[in-house]
Amino acid sequence: MQAVTDEFKRLINIMDDLREKCPWDKKQTIQTLRQLTIEETYELADAITDEDWKGIKEELGDLLLHIIFYAKIGTEQNQFTLQEVINGVCEKLITRHPHIYGDVKVEDAEDVSKNWEKIKMKEGKKSVLSGVPKSLPSMVKAMRLQEKSKQVGFEWENKEQVWAKVEEENNELLEAVASGDKNKMEDELGDVFFSLVNFARFLQLDAENALERTNKKFMYRFTKMEEEALGNGKALHQMTLEEMDAIWNKIKKQ
Repeated sequence: MQAVTDEFKRLINIMDDLREKCPWDKKQTIQTLRQLTIEETYELADAITDEDWKGIKEELGDLLLHIIFYAKIGTEQNQFTLQEVINGVCEKLITRHPHIYGDVKVEDAEDVSKNWEKIKMKEGKKSVLSGVPKSLPSMVKAMRLQEKSKQVGFEWENKEQVWAKVEEENNELLEAVASGDKNKMEDELGDVFFSLVNFARFLQLDAENALERTNKKFMYRFTKMEEEALGNGKALHQMTLEEMDAIWNKIKKQ
């Protein structure tokens, strides 16, 4: 761990230098860093989806830099220090893991999650859902809401029940489509998405990652289709749907 400590101190010293000497770093605030932090987080998510370990390592470094940057600004503003940030998360981990640092007994990871939510409520949370950030992407938020509500027993018994709910919501969507009511259609479409996320959760799949994999697959196939069309002397807008579909199916087989 000594090497890690030395490198951590090195990063802190570099941050101190940049904050003092670099015009760009000197003018940054928590507001200007916010969007950059979100971008870095998504870049890490991309690397994880691709299982790009080199990319994961790089993006973790970028996020660590942001943490040091926020802590530096917090110290300058007399709000908190890096030491307080670290000690705070250490205390939180100890408090929320009484099965490790106390005498609480657990059977499995599910028990750990339930205890975690109970402890958070004792800490002053008014709702088990209060820890879900408002700005999360909708699909991720749906997963977190479902996982949170599960901890107090608000949960289906099996995946067959969840799939029945998917079909029920799908039928309600079709009824809304038949009615022509756009507002109702949007409500029902949202219900279908939410129930599909729930089904993915019961299959122990990451719905957000599953959709992103499909997005990447579509982008790959579509750009390949563009390349092949151009190789044949045509742009896609000059082709019929049947011609494009034939190329698409060829790429799928490859």
